[in-house]
Amino acid sequence: MRVAELVGLRQFRLAEKPPADPGPGELQVRVQAVGICGSDMHSYSEGGIGDMRCTYPMVLGHEPAGVVTRTGPGVTGWSPGDLVACEPAIFCYHCEHCQSGHHNLCSAVRFMSTPGEPGFFREMVNLPAENALALPPGLSAVEGALIEPLSIALHSLRLAPPSVGDTAVVLGAGPIGLFTAAALKLAGAGRVWVVEPLAHRRSMALALGADAALDPAEDAVAGVLADTRKRGVDLVFDCAAKGDTANQAMRLARPGGRVVLTGIPAELRLPFDVHIWRRKELTIHNVRRSNREGHTALEILAQHRRRLAPVITHTRPLDEIQRAFALVEGYEDGVGKLVVRPDGAA
Repeated sequence: MRVAELVGLRQFRLAEKPPADPGPGELQVRVQAVGICGSDMHSYSEGGIGDMRCTYPMVLGHEPAGVVTRTGPGVTGWSPGDLVACEPAIFCYHCEHCQSGHHNLCSAVRFMSTPGEPGFFREMVNLPAENALALPPGLSAVEGALIEPLSIALHSLRLAPPSVGDTAVVLGAGPIGLFTAAALKLAGAGRVWVVEPLAHRRSMALALGADAALDPAEDAVAGVLADTRKRGVDLVFDCAAKGDTANQAMRLARPGGRVVLTGIPAELRLPFDVHIWRRKELTIHNVRRSNREGHTALEILAQHRRRLAPVITHTRPLDEIQRAFALVEGYEDGVGKLVVRPDGAA
C-alpha cells in the first residue's frame, strides 16, 4: 500500500508498505478520504503541535472515511463494503477519565496521526471496530471526512452550550470555525458574528448561517461592541489562535460571559490580559479534541448535508499531498476544507 510520510518540515515522501492483517476486534479499512486539519498544518509547517514535536518519519491525517475490506477475529456487525467514518482516538475505557465520561482526557489514549501512532494518509488502515461509524446512504466518504472536525465544534458547544437567543462571536473561519458558527445557529443562538481576514471564508460563514462576517483589519472588536451597545456577547469561540485572538475574545465577551479556546496556538505560552478576565469574571474553557460526539456529528451532517458539505472546496489524490498542504498553508484558490483521496480519485 502507498503511505504518505512526513519526513521533515514541509516535506512528504510516498512509500510502499505491506498492509498488516486486521487483529482481533479490528476492521481493515481502505481509506478513501482524509481531510487536512489545522493540527496537521502545525506538524507540517512548525515541526510539531506545541510541545509535542514530530518524530520523523510520521503519518499524519485524522479526519478519515473509507470502506471496510476485511474484519478481524471476533468482529460482528460489519461486512466488507461497508462505508465508514473512522474515529482516530483509541481510548482505554478503563482509566478514571474514561470511566467519568471524559474520554478525550484518557490517560492511555492512542491518537492516530501523532508520533508513534500512524494516521490515515495511507491506503489501508486497521483500527478497532468500535472506532468506525457507519455512513448512511446519501453521504459519501469525502463528506464523511467532515465528521471529525464537526465533532470538535460540537464538543466546544457542549463545554459552553448556548441558550436560545444568546449572542456569539467566532474568531476564525477555517473549517472548525465555520462548523462552530453553523452549530451555534442550529442550537438556537441569536446573532452570530464571524471574524475572519479572508474574504472567501467570510462568504462561506454567511452561507453556513452566520449573521455577520467581519474583517479583523477593520477593528472587528470595536464593530461588535458597537453593535451590542458596548455590552459584548454571551459566548466567544477562538477558533483562530493566532496573534492576539485570545485577548480579543475576552474583550468581546460580556461581563459574566464565556470564552472557548478551540484553536491551537503555535506558541508554548500566551500573554493573557488577566485584568479583563478578572474584572468581567469570565469563564474560559479549553477544547481538547472531541469526546465521542461522532454519532451526533454524523446525524447533523446527514440532516444538514447541503448546508455543511460546501465547506469542502478541494480534493487531491495522495500523490499530490505535498502540493495539497502547500495550497492549504497559503490559503490559495479559495480553499476551505481540502480532502486528500488515498483511493486515487481527484
